[in-house]
Amino acid sequence: MGNLTQYIVVNKGLKMGCGKICAQVAHASVSVLDKVDDSDISEWKSEGMKKVVLKVKNTEELVELFERVKKILPCALITDAGHTQIEPGSKTCFGCGPVDEDKAQKYFKDLKLL
Repeated sequence: MGNLTQYIVVNKGLKMGCGKICAQVAHASVSVLDKVDDSDISEWKSEGMKKVVLKVKNTEELVELFERVKKILPCALITDAGHTQIEPGSKTCFGCGPVDEDKAQKYFKDLKLL
């Protein structure tokens, strides 16, 4: 395998504060690990647990990309409980991987960093 990277895609349309975004990104990072092979997780940890946090402009873009990527790569969509800043059921972000960067590039290469 090549470089293993975890990708987190954040929904910027929800206007979450910095702390809220951080919490949602952490949820995504941990949640997707249940869908990744243990050997890949071990390799990723030994390589330094590389993560790339990207953004989309709204919920529609987030869900559309999630639906495409989850067919090929391990992904977890995060839906907020609504206890703080945003409405219950809001789709805040999704996590993908860790996966081989080469396999993920076709999905994430056009997104901007958060």
